Amino acid sequence: MRMWNVDPKTMCRMHLLGEHLEMHMFAGCIRTGRPLSGYIKAGLVEPAKVKLRHDALAEEMLRRGYAHCSPLECILNRLSGGCVDPENSRKVLHDRCPRCRQLQDEKGRNYANL
Repeated sequence: MRMWNVDPKTMCRMHLLGEHLEMHMFAGCIRTGRPLSGYIKAGLVEPAKVKLRHDALAEEMLRRGYAHCSPLECILNRLSGGCVDPENSRKVLHDRCPRCRQLQDEKGRNYANL
């Protein structure tokens, strides 16, 4: 599980939907008191931002015409800390996934033309 913390528009379908699912999994861990310390130490989640991230992912899903029927209930974040490096996540996605790389490159070209 991980929070990528990159612009959802630059994520392929698989990574977008996968991270959405993982935000629900993190929320479940927070709700039930399961420890996330390993994820926090590894820079894979920022517990206080799980709901915000979920909502950003859901917004992108809807923009693409995907169904979204799983709102994330407001969770009381009993955990704090954690820092996900979006630039590192962007590089990992760029290197790992050809479709994410294509979306990132397209977005970069669009910004360069402004």
